[in-house]
Amino acid sequence: MRNKVTIVGAGNVGATTAQRIFDRGYADIVLVDIVEGLPQGKALDMLEAGPVVGTDANITGTNSYDPTSDSDVIVITSGLPRKPGMSRDDLLLTNMRIITDVVGETTKRSPNAIIIVVTNPLDAMVQQAFKVSGFPKNRVLGMAGILDTARFRTFIAEELNVSVDSVTAFVLGGHGDTMVPVASASSVAGTHISKMLSQEKVNQLIQRTRDGGAEVVNLLKSGSAFYAPSASITQMVEAILFDKKEILPCAAYLEGEYGIDGLYVGVPAKLGSGGVEEIIEFDLTSQELDGIRRSADAVQELVDLMASG
Repeated sequence: MRNKVTIVGAGNVGATTAQRIFDRGYADIVLVDIVEGLPQGKALDMLEAGPVVGTDANITGTNSYDPTSDSDVIVITSGLPRKPGMSRDDLLLTNMRIITDVVGETTKRSPNAIIIVVTNPLDAMVQQAFKVSGFPKNRVLGMAGILDTARFRTFIAEELNVSVDSVTAFVLGGHGDTMVPVASASSVAGTHISKMLSQEKVNQLIQRTRDGGAEVVNLLKSGSAFYAPSASITQMVEAILFDKKEILPCAAYLEGEYGIDGLYVGVPAKLGSGGVEEIIEFDLTSQELDGIRRSADAVQELVDLMASG
């Protein structure tokens, strides 16, 4: 019997995630969106690719939450992008209401699911999902660190003209301007990047990583990244469904780790069938640790704003 994955939000990120999982064939998918016909049309189009890509998995598009019942994993990509004239506070409170509704509808139908939140502002939205769901902390997490890390690894590999498979790196902290690319834990085939790149070049790659999403937006002119985000979500889904015990950077609930308590922040976590099964604490430089704590402070500001809004 195949696993069941619900993806809420049939935009570019959600639909491309559905396609990646469908193509692999290990899970049946329910694609949910409020726009009539959108999830149904995209799901049917993907389903008709089954004979070509060789999968017998099923994918259903719906405007109702009822078909999502008994999902193993719930991926939430729904939310509004920031529009002209909209403040960050407006975006925060609007997406908070969307997350509240989606989590309420999905969790009552799938009380044993693991929730992966993708909606921005990411860390604050995961915190809201945790609050609304009432789930234990290990079953609510957020996708951002894998994406930011993938960008950092890509830029390092490009600079050194090596395979991305040879590059090890991590980006921790909140998803945004305060993210912390961890240079001290970055290496190429076991050789620290400081021995291969100048500090100036490392700093440039760190800044490009922080600006990674904006760089794509500026090139596209309309819309934002979805290929790399969907690949990152899929890696998390597979780590959970296949109980891989894979160490991946993701937004997880901290209770003292890295000196942070009661907050979702991007950290290395062991992902398996139980969701976040362990928080891994790296030996960081004092500068990196300060950076993660400043990032946590920025997340806390958003959480406080949600509480007052």
